[in-house]
Amino acid sequence: MTERPMTDRTAMSESGVIEVVEIPSRPEPVMPSACQSGGCGCATPDPRLREAPPSFGVVRVNGVEIDPEEIAREIQHHPAADGEAAWQAAARALALRELLLQEAERLDLTAEPDEDEAGRKETGEDALVRTLLEQQLSLTPVTMDECRRYYEGHVHRFRTPDLFEASHILIEPGGGDESSWRAAEAEARAMLQEVGDAPELFAAVAREFSKCPTAQQGGSLGQIRRGELVDSVQQALEAIPEGSTGREPVRSRFGWHLIRLQRKVPGQTLPFDVVRDKIADMLQARAWTLAATRYVTELAQSAEVEGVLIDPAAVAMTHADAG
Repeated sequence: MTERPMTDRTAMSESGVIEVVEIPSRPEPVMPSACQSGGCGCATPDPRLREAPPSFGVVRVNGVEIDPEEIAREIQHHPAADGEAAWQAAARALALRELLLQEAERLDLTAEPDEDEAGRKETGEDALVRTLLEQQLSLTPVTMDECRRYYEGHVHRFRTPDLFEASHILIEPGGGDESSWRAAEAEARAMLQEVGDAPELFAAVAREFSKCPTAQQGGSLGQIRRGELVDSVQQALEAIPEGSTGREPVRSRFGWHLIRLQRKVPGQTLPFDVVRDKIADMLQARAWTLAATRYVTELAQSAEVEGVLIDPAAVAMTHADAG
C-alpha cells in the first residue's frame, strides 16, 4: 500500500466523548489566502529555509508512514500541557485516520462525497471514512423511554436560568491608595441617601456620575444571569428586594457600586416534550461515538502501529466523560 496524504481532522460529534479515540471526520474546507497561494505576487519562500516540523519519532500504520508535516499541522487541533503530548495526540489522530482508510481500501469501498448546506464538499478520503463507519456500526434507535429516563435524571439541565433586571452606578476611586477608596465610598454613600428607591432618580444620577459605560442607559445592566457579574456584586444583588436599591455600596476591583434590582425573573424547567428531540439526538450521538470507539480500537489491536500508543490503555487515558 502506498503512502497517502492526510487531511486535518475535525470532531466527530458534540457528545463530549469524541476525544476517546480522536476518530478523524470531515474537516472544514479553508480557501488559501492570496499569499498562501502565491496570488499576491510575493516571492515563494525557499523551502530549505523552513523550520523543520517537530517530531518525536516515525509513525507508521501497517508500514505506511505518516508525513511529519501533516502531524505538525494537526497539532493545532490538540491543545496539551507540552509539545510532546500535543504531538502524540496529533500523531494518534492521523494514525487512526490512516487505519480507517486502509480498512476502507481492504473492503474495496467507494463513496460519493457529500455536500453541506453551504455548498462545501467533503474530500474523497472523508467520504470513505464516513461510509466505512456507516456500514460497520450497528446502532439501535434511541427510544422515548430512554429519553425520558435521561430527562428525569438530569432535569436540572433543562431549566432556564434566573434573570435579574438590574442597574448600577459605579464610583471609581481617584487613586489606588486607601484614602482614595474611602473618599469614593463616602461619595457612594451620599448618593445612596439621595436616590433612595426611586428608579427615575437612580437613572438620572447614574447618567451624571457613573463611570461605567452603562451610564448612558441610566445605569441599566439589562437582564443578566448568574456569573455575568463579579461575585461581590452578584451576591449583593441577590439580597436586594425587587423594586429597591441596595442599602450599602458594594466594593469590587472596579470601585464602589450602587445596585438596584428592578425585578427577578425565575428560571423555568422546560417540559419533556420541548426537549425530547434534542435528548434523542444527544443520546444517539453518544451511542454512535462509543460504537465508533470500540470499532476503531478493535482495528488498532489487529494492526501494526509504530510510533504512537493507541491500545485500549491509551484510549482510556483520553476518555472524556459524556454525562
